[in-house]
Amino acid sequence: MYPEHGEDSDKRYDLESRLIDFAVQIIDVVEEIPSSRAGNHIAGQLVRSGTSPAPNYAESQSAESRRDFIHKLKIAFKELRETKVWLEIVLRKSFYQTRSPVTDASRECDELIRIFGKSISTAEAKEQ
Repeated sequence: MYPEHGEDSDKRYDLESRLIDFAVQIIDVVEEIPSSRAGNHIAGQLVRSGTSPAPNYAESQSAESRRDFIHKLKIAFKELRETKVWLEIVLRKSFYQTRSPVTDASRECDELIRIFGKSISTAEAKEQ
C-alpha cells in the first residue's frame, strides 16, 4: 500500500522504509557469517526472521479489521524479538572481527521492538 498524503501516512511509510533498510542490514550481516554447519544454520534463521518484519508490516497496512491489524503487528514484533536473539548469538560467538555491523543491527532491532511494542499497546487500547 502506497502512502497517501498526510502525517499518519508519512509515519507509516517511514516505518516501512526503515524496516526495509533493517532487512538489508540483516542481509549484510548474514553475508559475512562464515560458512560452517553452525554458521549456515544461524545465517538461515537470521535472514528469515530479520527480513520478515517489513512484509508483515506492509500486510498490516491492508488489514481487514483492527484485530487483523494488531495480529499482523504482533507477527512482525515476534520476528523482531527472534532476530534480536539471533543477533546476540552472532555477537557472543564472535563471527565478526569487528562487532560494529552486528551491534548496529542489534541497536536498530531494539528500537524497532520498542516502536512495535508501543504501536501494539496503542492499537489494543483503541480496540476496547
